[in-house]
Amino acid sequence: MPAVERLRIYPVKGLDGIELDEAGLTPGGTLAGDREFALFDGAGTFNAKQSSRFHELSTTFDPGSGRFAVETADGTDEEFHLRERTDRNRAEAWFVDFFEEPLELRHDESMGFVDRTTMGPSVVSTATLETVAGWFDGMTVDGARRRLRANVEISGVPAFWEDRFVGEAAPTFEAGGIRFEGVTPCGRCVVPSRDPDTGDPLPAFREQFVRKRRETFPEWADESAFDHYFSLMLIARIPEQFRDGTLAVGDSVSVTAPAADGK
Repeated sequence: MPAVERLRIYPVKGLDGIELDEAGLTPGGTLAGDREFALFDGAGTFNAKQSSRFHELSTTFDPGSGRFAVETADGTDEEFHLRERTDRNRAEAWFVDFFEEPLELRHDESMGFVDRTTMGPSVVSTATLETVAGWFDGMTVDGARRRLRANVEISGVPAFWEDRFVGEAAPTFEAGGIRFEGVTPCGRCVVPSRDPDTGDPLPAFREQFVRKRRETFPEWADESAFDHYFSLMLIARIPEQFRDGTLAVGDSVSVTAPAADGK
């Protein structure tokens, strides 16, 4: 039976995610706590797209207290309470020293620093992650999960199930009484090509990904809704009337408008 398998937020944009048993929603329709903090340089947000050194950091975050712990590849570790302004300033100085860049650490609890502020959570199926992991030698399912960085993972459905929710006459789905409307496929950047622990890139990652994506593109998806094959994962929108709900691992998932083939 289709169900929410995992919920994951990324408290500091570009750094490690944390798994939750349940998640509330922000007024903007994103998962509460997702990208709550972000580094900025003079050009905008500064994350793993701009620097592969993000992969040298191992981090944890306690969403209740705001306690953030970071460890570098050489074993140096620090701890900060990011919701406290003084400690956030200390963390900012630490990041400036580590990246050797003039950076500002910002906080936004109401919306977060998601890339698409008018949209909501990212969604992928477990079967999709399993399939993508099989495209590359040595990639594990958890490695694919960490590379692709989805918020909501759905089990009990086929690979690329999430592709059906974009395009003309696309259905919607509900999880735990919360409605998800597909907005756009997620075009990928350089980050999924890198090992999440070392930052080392997989040779010819994009070429292999695009070739396999083309070969396995599902018949139930509206191909015209995809600008290119270097896309994977659904960016969804949660309508305003559903944003006072709570999403939980184990919530049942159901398609709430029929797909053309009834799947």
